[in-house]
Amino acid sequence: MNFQVNPSSSQPIYRQLSQQIREGIAQGHLAPEDQLPSVRELSKLLVVNPNTIAKVYTELEREGVLTTRPGLGVFVTQPRIELTKAIRVQKLQESLDICLTSAVYLGFDADEVRQIVEARLGKYQWNLVKGKK
Repeated sequence: MNFQVNPSSSQPIYRQLSQQIREGIAQGHLAPEDQLPSVRELSKLLVVNPNTIAKVYTELEREGVLTTRPGLGVFVTQPRIELTKAIRVQKLQESLDICLTSAVYLGFDADEVRQIVEARLGKYQWNLVKGKK
C-alpha cells in the first residue's frame, strides 16, 4: 500500500494515516495478517516524525485494527465486531447523518446522493468483518 501525507491539509498527519490504513483494509488493499512498515521505515518514507507514526500504530492497536508482535512488526488484525446490531445501526445512522447534512449544504439532492453512494459502494469489501451479532 502506498501511504501519503498532505502537510497542507487541515487534518493532522496522524489522522490522515489512520484513515488511509482503515480505508486500505476496508477496500481490500490491506488484508488481515499483512505487515505494515516499521515506524522508522514509514517515518523515513513520508518524512514525518517517528512519534507520529508510533501514535498512529498505537491508536489503531488500541482500536483492534492492528497488532504488534514483538520482534516481528506491526500487522493488520482480522476485523471483529463486538457490538450488537442495534448499536452498530445507531453508529452508522449517526455517521450517515453527518454525511447527509454535508450533502445538503453542498447543494446535492437525494437522487444525486444516491448515485454517488451507489458508485462508492463497489470500492469496499463487505464480507470483511467476522463475528457479527
